[in-house]
Amino acid sequence: MRNNKVKVAIWGFGAMGSGMAKMILKKEGFDIVGICDLYDGIVGKSMFDVLKVKNTQNHDVTISNDIDKILDEEKPEIVLLATDSFTKGAYPKIKKIVEKGINVISTAEEMAYPLANQPQLTKEMDALAKKHKVSVLGTGVNPGMMMDLLAVCISGVMEDVNDMEISRINSLSPFGKTVMEEQGVGLSVEEFNKRLQSGDMAGHVGFKESVYMIAHGLGLEVSSFEQSMKPIVTDIDRKSPHGFAAKGDVCGVEMSAKATLSNGKVINMYHPQQIEPEMVGVSTGDYIKIDGKPEINLANVPEVEGGIGTIAIIVNMIPQVLNAKPGLKTMIDLPVPRAIMGDVRHLLDEE
Repeated sequence: MRNNKVKVAIWGFGAMGSGMAKMILKKEGFDIVGICDLYDGIVGKSMFDVLKVKNTQNHDVTISNDIDKILDEEKPEIVLLATDSFTKGAYPKIKKIVEKGINVISTAEEMAYPLANQPQLTKEMDALAKKHKVSVLGTGVNPGMMMDLLAVCISGVMEDVNDMEISRINSLSPFGKTVMEEQGVGLSVEEFNKRLQSGDMAGHVGFKESVYMIAHGLGLEVSSFEQSMKPIVTDIDRKSPHGFAAKGDVCGVEMSAKATLSNGKVINMYHPQQIEPEMVGVSTGDYIKIDGKPEINLANVPEVEGGIGTIAIIVNMIPQVLNAKPGLKTMIDLPVPRAIMGDVRHLLDEE
């Protein structure tokens, strides 16, 4: 086992980024060396004061709004990028990090399988990562695990795979302000529909990435893809840590998608998500049904909680990314994710 700890920087210190820091501080073999965020309310403050936790490192970490200074002076081995949902938004930041010779894990949903929507940027990122001898990964609880990688993994015990039905009924409550805005939480139905018609309503980002990942994992291609979105309207006031929806307004989105694969088989996806679903008796859960030989019927109730799941998979994939050959990776390119329970350095290849 190597002596030096894994030096980590986190770019974006909202609900997800701060959660990653808390998780890392509980693990052995890590050293958080930099935090970057643009929110004036925390810039210049100690990471430990903002997190309200004891300093377990041998140095403080002052939150900065200057990522270049962090990258140049602290020289992290890996940056956890928690700032965007779309590849176009994440790309300039990833480029900046990679050109410094530093590995990246991004929470951007489209980065889970960027080839689905941004083939040119995918090619550029892969070439850039190989040139600078680092690896780039996009992942999260979904896309990245529950509606794609898990289905690919369980297909390994199947002789034949036919149609799939994958559902995730989840709560948006753990997520921060950006996600609330993307899902339309708090909007009137009229404003939601107006944004939907103008193409300004993001909703769940990741259906296309998930089906392309599944198809690739099975050695197939996607022949057609379509998705739909509609608002979930609350009949009571609902308040989560980062969102509020008054009675009659939008508390989340209900999304569905259908993909036909190159062999004619179909993947149907269903994903309603809202703040505080328990207040109206909605039970959360993750479900995978695969027709084939043998048939698969997986159910996990309640859902793998989105906040914890996203935070955990990002942190838990750090050793796999550090061990990977240079290039742009997806979850089907790397060893299966697993929890880090001992010193992370035991999971790293010998230098």
